[in-house]
Amino acid sequence: MKAGTLELDLLLGDVHSLKEKRSIVRPVLAELRRRFAVSAAEVGDTDLHRRALLGVAVVSGSARQCEEVLRACEDAVTDHPELVVLSARLRVFDDRDADD
Repeated sequence: MKAGTLELDLLLGDVHSLKEKRSIVRPVLAELRRRFAVSAAEVGDTDLHRRALLGVAVVSGSARQCEEVLRACEDAVTDHPELVVLSARLRVFDDRDADD
């Protein structure tokens, strides 16, 4: 079993309130969940209205599949013109990485 995570640090465009931020971030998270069958959430920078830190996780039988799904998620987020991806951190874990 392999588990993969993707952490996306985002800069939001013309956003002036947390309410506006939510109106942008929530549909993006819903799209990732629907299109790619991943877990996705806003995991940081929740009190900043122009920044968002998104976390995405997937489980698969192969590291390659995890990476492909997470790269597709990154591409999907990048396709949103109102978002700028400042950094992306992709990691794939093996079941041997767990402490026994």
